[in-house]
Amino acid sequence: MRRGALVEGDRPAETARVDVLSAREVPLGGPRAMRVRRTLPQRARTLIGAWCFADHYGPHQVAESGGMNMPPHPHTGLQTVTWLFSGEVEHRDTLGTHSLVRPGEVNLMTGGYGIAHSEISTPDTRVIHGVQLWVALPEEHRDTARDFQHHVPDLAQVDGAEIRVFLGSLAGRTSPVRVFTPLLGAEIVLEPRAALSLAVDADFEHGLLVDSGDIRLADTVLRPAELGYVPRGADTLTMVNETDAPARAVLLGGPPFGEEIVMWWNFVGRSHEDIVRAREEWEASSERFGVIEDSPGRRLPAPALPNAVITPRRNPPTR
Repeated sequence: MRRGALVEGDRPAETARVDVLSAREVPLGGPRAMRVRRTLPQRARTLIGAWCFADHYGPHQVAESGGMNMPPHPHTGLQTVTWLFSGEVEHRDTLGTHSLVRPGEVNLMTGGYGIAHSEISTPDTRVIHGVQLWVALPEEHRDTARDFQHHVPDLAQVDGAEIRVFLGSLAGRTSPVRVFTPLLGAEIVLEPRAALSLAVDADFEHGLLVDSGDIRLADTVLRPAELGYVPRGADTLTMVNETDAPARAVLLGGPPFGEEIVMWWNFVGRSHEDIVRAREEWEASSERFGVIEDSPGRRLPAPALPNAVITPRRNPPTR
């Protein structure tokens, strides 16, 4: 069966194992900043495929929270993926990109050797709600050149669900957005009490991040802000909306990332020394990160390094 196709109704499916990962609340950019729910990374799991970071935020009333206000800040060794459910965000970067991202559209920025960008919710935004995701670049590509891509995925309507595939392939849709490892990223909206079975790549591990509603993934019910992790080996994912209102989730996937990474602040490297060097160059306004024309604010200073060697992160052994 083609990867990402719908599963035939008469096909028996094995029940996938699901581990539930809970989020922790953190400020985005400082103690007075918008609060977000962070699911990746955490002690129980660092990556799902090459996905190494998942922030889930909102719905926030901008009049109360101040909205998203991230001044120029750097990235290395990763790609950033912005996906909104409501609101609008203005993106500027050191490539000279000036782009808006709206619900149902994806912005993907490649940091590689070094890039800086800003993200500011627009004045007309009343409610901000979405996810911010990072993808770790593999060793052979982690110093790649800066890049930016914007894409509006087609809507796939299947029995009881709407699916927008922003990375990879699912349900007969394929995103043209370029990535450096096989990946899956899709928004799924289930009608009330709807059930959906999808064929997926058995070489992928998957994570279902629930935004709204209670969704039963295999035999496990996931609540809003929880992420259900399914290890490699499942070729079918079955999900059921347990509520009388629409339920929404983001499905992430990819083959297990076979490299250890070091993550600190906005940098992904392979060693403590990588992080120290990136921080020093950002603080020195190095050409490594470039300059944002018409910058909306002062550069975000890097925090102090910890008084210890930053050690590589790895996933726990597969059970």
